[in-house]
Amino acid sequence: MKNLSFLDKIFYLLNSLLATLLLLSYLLPYISPNTMPILAVLSLFVPILAIINICFVIYWLIKLKKQFFLSTVVLLIGWFFSSTFYKFSDKNSSLNSDLKVMSYNVKAFDFFNVNTDSTSTKNGFDFIADKNPDVLAIQEYYQSSKIKLSYPYKFIKTKNDKGKFGMAIYSKYKIINSGSLNLKNTSNNIIFIDILKETDTIRVYNFHLESLRIKPNEENFGEENSEKLLNRVSTSFKMQTQQALQFLEHEKNWHGKRIICGDFNNTAYSWVYKKISMNKKDAFLEAGKGFGKTFNYWFPMRIDFILVDEKAIVNQFKVFSEQYSDHFPVQAKISWK
Repeated sequence: MKNLSFLDKIFYLLNSLLATLLLLSYLLPYISPNTMPILAVLSLFVPILAIINICFVIYWLIKLKKQFFLSTVVLLIGWFFSSTFYKFSDKNSSLNSDLKVMSYNVKAFDFFNVNTDSTSTKNGFDFIADKNPDVLAIQEYYQSSKIKLSYPYKFIKTKNDKGKFGMAIYSKYKIINSGSLNLKNTSNNIIFIDILKETDTIRVYNFHLESLRIKPNEENFGEENSEKLLNRVSTSFKMQTQQALQFLEHEKNWHGKRIICGDFNNTAYSWVYKKISMNKKDAFLEAGKGFGKTFNYWFPMRIDFILVDEKAIVNQFKVFSEQYSDHFPVQAKISWK
């Protein structure tokens, strides 16, 4: 510190604070939000914290200062002990036996008939038809005569008998069983189907965990009443914890092949994700590339997931950039050993 200018000393203090926050974030998957819900908010910012620390490393290296060790060490710890926030290479293979699964939070289809590009007549339903997934899991479903999805089998669960909002799973394969976890005190839910693919029975869970109610293109975290925002998000994290535990209890009764997909409303650096993904493969980590950003916010948030059992092989994973909703659709090609 003695050989640093006054401005560099300020930078190093800021560097120390942000490196400490990043280091602290590595512990979040092991701390239940029921214990420290406010701390769980930090899990949303891990990618941006990592990017800032990389910038500090570059800054100190350019100045030939040994201070670059601080962020370098913290980033290396994260590389070995935390979930990867950026994938440099992907996997792009395909088998005739692959099951192609898409998960998509469609935001009640409200963007599907709006052309963001005036020269294009393609909408969200055309996009789905073009990608042609075998199984399509939809969150924030809205029942309407305008829906253009052609599948022989489907399971739709609205929040109540008279409601139109809910969740849906469409399938090219016969659905032999279906159900809902009927999450309490929320409009969100977890549903599932069992499909018959040749001689295999595969369970597909469709998740929509408690929403954080963070709106794209609005500076929620910069608003004056930030305490109210933090309290709301903390409450959502605690509800997600109970929802995850309810799922884990339900999952115990299924011992076959499985796919868990949907909108977790949380990141890969959270307790909720760690619990749900235990003994499973994350399709993005297996075959994806880049940040895997699935929510249209100003920094890369990966909150939509496709997870598979340990015997499954993920041959391909994609996050599509089409903006028909505030979420980007994710798709995986999956086979089994």
